[in-house]
Amino acid sequence: MASSFTILIAGQAANDLSTAMSELDIEENVDMPGALSITLPIKRTDAGDYDLPNDTRLAPLSNIAITAAAKDGQVQCLFDGYVLSHATHLDTGTVSSTLKVWGQDATWLMNTTENVKEWADVTDGAVANTIFGNYGFTPDSANTDDDTPAHTSDGHTLMQRATDAQFLRRLARRNGKLFRVYCTDTPGQRTGSFAKPSLDGDPAVTLTLNDSTAATIDAVDITWDVMRPSATLAMQTLFTDSSPDGAGGTTSDSGLDPMEAQGLSDFVGTTVTSLLTTTVDDGQELTERAQSVLREAGWFVRCQGTADVGRVGSILRAGTVVQLDAAGSLHSGKYFVWSVRHKITAEKHTMDFVLMRNAVGAPPSAGPLGGLGL
Repeated sequence: MASSFTILIAGQAANDLSTAMSELDIEENVDMPGALSITLPIKRTDAGDYDLPNDTRLAPLSNIAITAAAKDGQVQCLFDGYVLSHATHLDTGTVSSTLKVWGQDATWLMNTTENVKEWADVTDGAVANTIFGNYGFTPDSANTDDDTPAHTSDGHTLMQRATDAQFLRRLARRNGKLFRVYCTDTPGQRTGSFAKPSLDGDPAVTLTLNDSTAATIDAVDITWDVMRPSATLAMQTLFTDSSPDGAGGTTSDSGLDPMEAQGLSDFVGTTVTSLLTTTVDDGQELTERAQSVLREAGWFVRCQGTADVGRVGSILRAGTVVQLDAAGSLHSGKYFVWSVRHKITAEKHTMDFVLMRNAVGAPPSAGPLGGLGL
């Protein structure tokens, strides 16, 4: 069965839209704004006009949210944002006339004004929390973990010449963090996240292959790509350090624990080293920049597939950890949910997912037939 879902406009359930809609698409992503598309049938009013194109609930910048629940009963806020675009198709007799509504999550609020601002005597995490607070978003408690040193007036202050969203996305990338705004279960309660991926804890959902009775998905496509660095060399002479050799060195630590037994260099059997050139004020910031390069490069395993909410019994959410079972010793285990595209109709709720991880499983023990384990 499909999940139960509700369309809310300005916090109020729009049951007529939930019943009438023919297709609902929602995409959530850990490093991009969430997006929404709803297709609705158009009807004629008694006055001879078209109903939905003039519906004030769907006017520009109207707040729209979607909640859904699967068999596990957990309500998930899949989208909380604003109407940004309409596409109206009119057909003779209105039998096939439709209105497609597009929206973007609350990150859109952070892209309306380009700012020029100097940030002094604050860390990157503190900057993010201040900006989130300006929009009424609750800062994630992990935003100031693994934080940068303060950007002081004695060294280099932090200059912003961009919208708040553009600025935080750039800072997040150079810190090895992910920037996003999302709601968990209650529309209107938005969290601003500027944090490294959380890979700890038990998986939120288990996806199972290759079992006639327990399988919850039919197929996945898994790729790995080792054309990326597993170590970084970063050196710089600092005004605050008189050492002629400067600060820095070679690091192979991304600051993220591997999700399985073999990280990138272990799996490849050799180390690929990149050279990082950047301007920083101290050795700590240089190390963090080097780790950010490795953290981004470390996602060398990608898994794609489609799951049905009715079979899985739960709703996948971007930014969580899931377990993939029965995919072999190399590819079974924990994955980080990078993106989910929810496709909802009256009949079903499917989820096109992209999972990532920074490791693969341990090789099988060598058996009598050359490692086949027989």
